[in-house]
Amino acid sequence: MKTLLASLLTVVAAVWGWDVLTTTFPASAHPLWITRQEALYLSGLLSISLMSLSMLLATRPAWLEAPLGGMDRVYRTHKWAGILAISFAAMHWLIELSGDILKTAVGREGRLPKEKFVGLLEILRDLAKDMGEWAIYALLAMLVITLWKKFPYRAWRFLHRAMPVLYLMLAFHAALLAPRDYWAQPAGWLLATLLVVGVYGAIHSLLGGIGRGRIAVGKVVAVEHPAHDITTVICRLDRGWHGHRPGQFAFVTFDDKEGAHPFTIASADHGDRVISFQIKALGDYTHSLAVRLHPGQAVRVEGPYGRFDVARCNPQVRQIWIAGGIGITPFLAWLESLQADPDAAPAADLHYCTRDQVSDAFVPRLESLCAKLPRVHLHIHGARQGATLQAAVLGEARNAEIWFCGPRGLADSLRNGLRAMGEPGRFHQEAFEMR
Repeated sequence: MKTLLASLLTVVAAVWGWDVLTTTFPASAHPLWITRQEALYLSGLLSISLMSLSMLLATRPAWLEAPLGGMDRVYRTHKWAGILAISFAAMHWLIELSGDILKTAVGREGRLPKEKFVGLLEILRDLAKDMGEWAIYALLAMLVITLWKKFPYRAWRFLHRAMPVLYLMLAFHAALLAPRDYWAQPAGWLLATLLVVGVYGAIHSLLGGIGRGRIAVGKVVAVEHPAHDITTVICRLDRGWHGHRPGQFAFVTFDDKEGAHPFTIASADHGDRVISFQIKALGDYTHSLAVRLHPGQAVRVEGPYGRFDVARCNPQVRQIWIAGGIGITPFLAWLESLQADPDAAPAADLHYCTRDQVSDAFVPRLESLCAKLPRVHLHIHGARQGATLQAAVLGEARNAEIWFCGPRGLADSLRNGLRAMGEPGRFHQEAFEMR
């Protein structure tokens, strides 16, 4: 994520710098007016470039999973590209407002001459200015409610649908107000490319094309409640489902009004298009599933996505698998997929962290699956039994692969502990933060 964002920012800054170096400013222009103009251009370029990237990533491009490390990281990059884009848009707006301050401080005489336009183009440019200002206000409001985690997901999802429209407004603003000489040099070529990419993403989203080619419909065949806060949902999908790898996730829609939610597929692929989900009650929606779902109910599944795949484990190095709470679901799929050929299982230590080992519904299932996999050693850490997982418990991890799925707090604690021991290992972790 950081590499992609940093690379884009560097390229944008480079083409902007090229324009600055090749531009001859009037001798009468005041340095502060020149600085304001170039800062206005740079902030605008950075904002629309990042917004274009965000629009592309919003389409869930599966071809980017490998280079970015999974759809969870695609979405994380989408999120931070959007946050940075809005931040630069706010900066762009503030720089625009600084004109009145400069008029008072240094006067109008040192201003750079404005480009002259007439007729329809002048009318369109005036409209583009207004649209850009309206869009920035809306984007700032969207940023606030996105970062405010207590804002209801359903309402946020509804408002988030306006993002493609806001992007098209900003794209119109950028295309009409970019300096005329940009289009004959790298800055304009880059801007045009990014606008095409962003407009494609926005229109694709508005037409409902996101994930369309990866959607399968089916029915719920069973609903179980292994614990008061866990709902097991077993679904049978139609021929549109082409299978999954153990550890992947999908966007599941039980109710069109609620929309799709990401859930890890908790079962292996047996070729019968039957998949299961273990859903923990973490919010209003997941709390209600226990009473709202019933056999025979229609379901829509988009996917699969993700690279938390047992096939990616390196059998040549020590494997440490760590699950916290409902984070055990991808490992359930891993263990189930290895049952047919136990000798193919890598040597691994599986650490499962739970509140109460005695009452946890997953413990018997884990013990049963691991009993048939002699190379996988199961360790249960029940908090109520005083067995919390610490980095020191993991032992030698310098050359190990660590696969983690669980709460961020536990991940951070283990990472910091391993780093303090000088043994960070290679840490694989999916981040299910789609908002």
